[in-house]
Amino acid sequence: MNTKIIILEEEKLDKGAIKEAAGAIREGKLVIFPTETVYGLGANALNSNAVKKIFEAKGRPQDNPLIVHISDFDEIKPLVKQVPDAAKKLMNKFWPGPMTLILPKADIIPNTTSAFLPTIGIRMPSNIIARELIREAGVPIAAPSANISGRPSPTDVERCIEDMDGKVDYILGGRMCDIGVESTIIDCTVDPICVLRPGGITIEMLRKIDPKAYIDPAIMKKPDKDFKPKAPGMKYRHYAPKAHVKIINGDLQKTIAKINEMVQNYIDENKKVGIMATDETKSLYINGLIKSLGSRKNMISISKNLFETLRSFDDEKVDIILSEGFEENGVGVAIMNRLKKSAGFDIITV
Repeated sequence: MNTKIIILEEEKLDKGAIKEAAGAIREGKLVIFPTETVYGLGANALNSNAVKKIFEAKGRPQDNPLIVHISDFDEIKPLVKQVPDAAKKLMNKFWPGPMTLILPKADIIPNTTSAFLPTIGIRMPSNIIARELIREAGVPIAAPSANISGRPSPTDVERCIEDMDGKVDYILGGRMCDIGVESTIIDCTVDPICVLRPGGITIEMLRKIDPKAYIDPAIMKKPDKDFKPKAPGMKYRHYAPKAHVKIINGDLQKTIAKINEMVQNYIDENKKVGIMATDETKSLYINGLIKSLGSRKNMISISKNLFETLRSFDDEKVDIILSEGFEENGVGVAIMNRLKKSAGFDIITV
């Protein structure tokens, strides 16, 4: 397959290119596009054959449901059986933005899209390229992250090309994604509302809408093989680079000392070691390939850089990646959720 790559400027959109890619969506083809979270791999959500191509291109398990993207509030009506009051409040507060709502799906949604679940995730992205593509296509777009299944999600168009060139019809490139981790997924079919995947919309923000909102405890531990995911990212090992990831978590000074000790042991075994540090700690490591995720004073910068940093260690062909842990509050919950899955829950507590 020949992939057409088009780089767009958000400040001066090429409407002709958007129309061309939107036409491809209507024809049942695959189009990669940027969002504020990560790049998405899109197809017509109402076309079962088109959706199957997403799973094939990614190598994605068939029981992992997709998220349906819309461009305007009215577009949700034919896709779901009902919108509870809690969901309406969340939509009014956080859409467009990095939030997906789980709602009872309408019959128009194919089982291929929902992984045979009675529910579907709906999201309205804030990225202008994404919104214009959906609006021009005239159909909702099902889109997981635009990477080979299991690998770190792409936040830069070059990573989409790396994973998907020759597997999709179009790649629309924009700037690097602002948030860097996928949308917060909230189950609105239960009362109180329940977070199934943490993201840029934090539990603290949600509790201002619903004080009883909570995070599903299943998402912060390793799932068993019989676990049936209600939302993307709940079951399978995700966000993993080729190198094995280990998280060292706890007191920061003890973390630094432990990582320095482990790095020397790995070097003695002739292994190349990567260290995921922060601006505050990067100068405290003695050996290894050290990369900062950003400042601990700005957790959004860390979430924005997380997946790209994991991928950059693959570029350097390291054998193992040792990562500092982070406090699990605010966006730190989403960061640690992704880190734990990338590490296959290989965590050392100090």
